[in-house]
Amino acid sequence: MSENNQHKARMKALKAEQQKKTAEAKDPGRGLILVHTGDGKGKSSSAFGVIARALGWGQKIGVVQFIKGNWVTGERQFFAKFPDQLDWHTMGEGFTWNTQDRERDIAAAEAAFARARTMMESGDYDLIVLDEINIALHFDYLSVATVLEGLKSRSDRTSVILTGRDAKKEICDYSDLVSEMREVKHPFKSGIKAQRGIDF
Repeated sequence: MSENNQHKARMKALKAEQQKKTAEAKDPGRGLILVHTGDGKGKSSSAFGVIARALGWGQKIGVVQFIKGNWVTGERQFFAKFPDQLDWHTMGEGFTWNTQDRERDIAAAEAAFARARTMMESGDYDLIVLDEINIALHFDYLSVATVLEGLKSRSDRTSVILTGRDAKKEICDYSDLVSEMREVKHPFKSGIKAQRGIDF
């Protein structure tokens, strides 16, 4: 058998296997929980990509940012073009080394999650992104039990993405998808500052 025919046979078998898996897959009848974590860059960026996909389908989106302050970012400027489809709430005050006030950080995280929980339970959203919530959990600004309770009380309509490094095991166990970004190389470690359009 020629190499091309061998390849064709392999691809035919692969297609049949994939079609079988697709036919057996079921709609869960509820929104999914996705976790983007790891020490590499791209966790929030990936979530913003999912937002773009959902917007393309005319879906209603919510974003609650837990750590990032009111920086001017490319994604926020772009998504401001969709006011009827996307509600954006930046409720963090910047990185923990900026505030240097644990009580203030806890209060900000609790306020952000209260807003997020109201949105998750409302039934108004197809997708909600809890940006950098894993950082708030890592520093114990929020309890895992509180966040899990909120996720479990969400509307069946609503999928949720939780971003940030050091995702808690309990959150990962509850989720439907966990993606881990691994840092191989980063320009900042070579002395290159953050670049507009690439980093923010």
